[in-house]
Amino acid sequence: MSRQVVTPIALQHRADRDYSRTGLWRKIVANRILQLFALGAVTLGVCAAGGYGQSQTPEVKKEPIGMTSPASGSEMFNSYCAPCHGKDAKGNGPAATALKNPPANLTQLAKKNGGKFPADHVATVLRSGVAGAHGSTDMPIWGPLFSTVSGKDSSIVQMRIANLIHYLETLQEK
Repeated sequence: MSRQVVTPIALQHRADRDYSRTGLWRKIVANRILQLFALGAVTLGVCAAGGYGQSQTPEVKKEPIGMTSPASGSEMFNSYCAPCHGKDAKGNGPAATALKNPPANLTQLAKKNGGKFPADHVATVLRSGVAGAHGSTDMPIWGPLFSTVSGKDSSIVQMRIANLIHYLETLQEK
């Protein structure tokens, strides 16, 4: 009886063959492309248009959403929210001046809700967006974006939203 030795290269060839046969490679490639373009893009900075002596109209530079740890509300906030809402969450991020309306001061959410942090409302806004956020479509709808960077795993999306909400709750002014 002969014994077959399976090497990493043989495993790779087998995996390539299995991907080709099942069409799974198409799903993987499509997912990678979606991750790169991220269904909308995250605002990560401001570009000024115009030359010397001309009025400058700030413009939001849109880039693909990056991977962050779903366990870290702080890391997600700094990567996804701070460009508009600011590192201190007061609505003064570097992209804020380019938006039609200024971003919300996220440290005032509980204060504006009778002293109770509106976790359910924040979860809804993150998952589904809100009509006319910032008076335009400047604020991304995070549910689909989180799904993209979470491999379409709804439990990881839920973890991202819960940890981001928990982090926002810690930023509330008394």
